[in-house]
Amino acid sequence: MSLNSFGHMYKVTTWGESHGPSLGATIDGCPPGIEINQTKLQSWLDKRKPGQSKYTTQRKEPDQVEILSGVFQGFSTGTPIQLMIKNTDQRSKDYSEIAETFRPGHADITYWQKYGIRDYRGGGRSSARETAARVAAGGVARLVLNHLVPDIKIFGYMTQMGEQKIDRSQIDLDQINKNPFWCPDAKASEEWKGYLEKIRKSQDSVGAIIEVVAKNAPAGLGAPIYGKIDTDLAAAMMSINAVKGVEIGEGMNAASLLGSENADEIFLDEENKPRYASNHSGGILGGISTGQDITVRFAVKPTSSILSPKKTITQKGEETEIITKGRHDPCVGIRAVPVGEAMMACVLLDHYLLHRGQVGKNKGNIG
Repeated sequence: MSLNSFGHMYKVTTWGESHGPSLGATIDGCPPGIEINQTKLQSWLDKRKPGQSKYTTQRKEPDQVEILSGVFQGFSTGTPIQLMIKNTDQRSKDYSEIAETFRPGHADITYWQKYGIRDYRGGGRSSARETAARVAAGGVARLVLNHLVPDIKIFGYMTQMGEQKIDRSQIDLDQINKNPFWCPDAKASEEWKGYLEKIRKSQDSVGAIIEVVAKNAPAGLGAPIYGKIDTDLAAAMMSINAVKGVEIGEGMNAASLLGSENADEIFLDEENKPRYASNHSGGILGGISTGQDITVRFAVKPTSSILSPKKTITQKGEETEIITKGRHDPCVGIRAVPVGEAMMACVLLDHYLLHRGQVGKNKGNIG
């Protein structure tokens, strides 16, 4: 199986399976001299790890990250950084009954058709457990960005769970870390508790929409045509397990707007710098960042592993019925928030390093 890497200058390769002894990431292209330690990285892994509330899978994994190479005396050396996270709470026996049966909505059948072999224990390589490695790599990217672009801030939150949406007029970013859903609307987060609990008790699951924002991202990141930063952002978010849709800025809604509504008018601020009246573009024009907030949304499908019986087939071509046992998220979108943040950080750093290598500083002056 190839194609386990992403990025250009900041290149990340993830490895490992859900029920293997460990998983992790190899990072190539991290600049030297960046302060990196396990404590700094652990804060982001703690945000993603399972078993933190009754609203997520009850698999208990500490997700302790270990730095095996590329860091000396607390600073990056410029050589490949190897990160490892040990698996400690696997229950492979939970999956023995599906060794030769394909779970509807999972990658079981496509992996088998393509490779003729699959790790059925928790989904193996296709498991969302793989995203722990991405969050670790994203933590390194954040530390580098904080060094190179100190004002940049990356954060994500849920805007929708199933049919339940936040009230955008009530967004309070201080609320994001105060509830189990990373929800910026205090009222919505309270309503979601009962909503998700009802779904969980009915042995079902529900999807979600996550929004990720990068504030104070510099203008000039990205390149026309095949190097667009929104192209790489869309690919990065779509590569996350269970993601089925990605939007930049106004996204699909742009199709319902008039040109007079969608265009972001430009003014000069008191420092003679560009100021935009709106941000329908999501902070990107022609594949290049404008200096506004970069805004990405992605939709996560409902968890396919549910206790309700579903019709399926076996590897031998027999029709059967299956109930997927094990410990699963009733709304996998909850733990997708820190994964989206990590992918945003990796893509922004990658494009910052590309920009620095090709252009250095922005060339065009205004005024």
